[in-house]
Amino acid sequence: MKTIVAVQAVVTADWFDREPMGAELDAIELEMPVISAEVDELDVRIALLDRVPTELDERRLRRARRRVLAERRTLADKLAAHSRPRDAA
Repeated sequence: MKTIVAVQAVVTADWFDREPMGAELDAIELEMPVISAEVDELDVRIALLDRVPTELDERRLRRARRRVLAERRTLADKLAAHSRPRDAA
């Protein structure tokens, strides 16, 4: 009688199978306003795919683009504030 043995390596969690760590969750939370703004802009673009944009549609798209840029600027300011060296006093 032959024994059946597993040929493959032991199944363990690889780096892509693990849960996000605290620092990664913090980074996602910090970027969430940018992500939401980009999703909103994408929703507007998808709505405009199959029709000719009206003046109101163009306004919605411009407003969505401005929101994305504003959120990116806010995020860049926050990141710059975190990376700025603190004065030793």
